[in-house]
Amino acid sequence: MTITNLFEQIPDALPDECISVLLSQSNVRIERIVSRGQSTPAGQWYEQTEHEWVMVLQGSGIIEYENCRQIVLNTGDYLYLLAHIKHRVAATAEHEYTIWLAIFWS
Repeated sequence: MTITNLFEQIPDALPDECISVLLSQSNVRIERIVSRGQSTPAGQWYEQTEHEWVMVLQGSGIIEYENCRQIVLNTGDYLYLLAHIKHRVAATAEHEYTIWLAIFWS
């Protein structure tokens, strides 16, 4: 799928998050992630080998760390996630699309 506008080509039905890789090079990957009520299953954690910078372009989401700290991200908010730090998506907006822009690098 080629996306030229981050707010276009969003599926009507969204049973799972929709991840589109916008750019992938040897040391960096940029993704658009679209959520609507999805979250990481309870007890499951991301522990990535890459650093991640993520921004909410629309909607809202909650990132939770293993120590139970939660960070609410609304439109325009961004977060830097260090590699190997356990985290999960605790919640995303249920009644609107949450559009994330995520940049990963080693």
